[in-house]
Amino acid sequence: MPGLTAPSSYSQEPPRHPILQINSKEPFNAEPPRSALISSYVTPVDFFYKRNHGPIPIVDDIESYYVSICGLIENSKDLFMRDIRMLRKYNITATLQCAGNRRTAMSNVRTVKGVGWDVSAIGNAVWSGAKLADVLELVGIPNLTSVTRSGGKHVEFVSIDKCKEENGGPYKASIPLSQATNPEADVLLAYEMNGEPLNRDHGYPLRVVVPGVIGARSVKWLDTINILAEECQGFFMQKDYKMFPPSVNWDNINWKSRRPLMDFPVQCVICSLEDVNVMKPGKAKVSGYAVSGGGRGIERVDISVDGGKNWVEASRYQKTGIPYIADHMSSDKWAWVFFEVIIDIPHSTQIVAKAVDTAANVQPESVETIWNLRGVLNTSWHRVQVRVGHSNM
Repeated sequence: MPGLTAPSSYSQEPPRHPILQINSKEPFNAEPPRSALISSYVTPVDFFYKRNHGPIPIVDDIESYYVSICGLIENSKDLFMRDIRMLRKYNITATLQCAGNRRTAMSNVRTVKGVGWDVSAIGNAVWSGAKLADVLELVGIPNLTSVTRSGGKHVEFVSIDKCKEENGGPYKASIPLSQATNPEADVLLAYEMNGEPLNRDHGYPLRVVVPGVIGARSVKWLDTINILAEECQGFFMQKDYKMFPPSVNWDNINWKSRRPLMDFPVQCVICSLEDVNVMKPGKAKVSGYAVSGGGRGIERVDISVDGGKNWVEASRYQKTGIPYIADHMSSDKWAWVFFEVIIDIPHSTQIVAKAVDTAANVQPESVETIWNLRGVLNTSWHRVQVRVGHSNM
């Protein structure tokens, strides 16, 4: 594509904030400390987790950059940035979360394959751009379409990003056409993040944002939109990001037996405390984030100070001073919810958090029961250890 190049080496990587904890340098994958996550409802771009599969593409000439829309449609079309900017601009607050968030805790049970994420492969941003439903109308696909006249049922996003898993080809993923053409699904072709143009790490000049769905489907550095009869056959749709039972290993795995992951399950994490903490006896604030996929709100967050025997309910909020009501117009349906509660910690103990979403889905108690060989979707109860003692410990 004119004006857009995918570097073959990592020598032209963009600068990053020193606060980030680097999980791999090539490709660059990093997350902020958990305490930084709850410092702001909208995650600063510098603190937003970085998830990459290859060197970061470079746009040399924004004027010549365009996205091709093709496949099972009557008229293909090339859209330049000026065409996309002419469409109505929407601002959508949405949380993106890598399917591998909290993988490290799962690997402590049994070895898994993947980037060693702690609890911060997640972030909340205000994404701005055109709705994909409006873009598809430009090529004759009406809103709320499940199948095109030519038999198209899926929308594939192809990146300029090249990765070894695709044998040097582009990263790609797809979502159902029914989701892509539904204005209420808020799927965006985004060109801004938190009111500023996307930076290179987050997909400049244009990326897809699929709210409520694992981050792997929100393709960055968009190159092509294909309308397909079947879902994308790329590596990350067919041979990765699938959930297998604990009995499956690398010798007996059958990738075709599982569907690609889409909506992420209900999740919550304590961010005010590390995995192991030393403190004086007394009161302490327990706070963190809770989120669920598919636009489901957070109905409740429960905190236990005795390893899960007894529980108290935490308060929930998004914007300071505005009461959070799940699924209410005043709430951001695609965004995380912060929780907090003041508890008394008289002695050493295990503090546990679990969330319940508006469909009454609750996090599983044990990571062992959801262990899988790729270490995805660790949404088990989040546990931290507290050692209470004197200040001279």
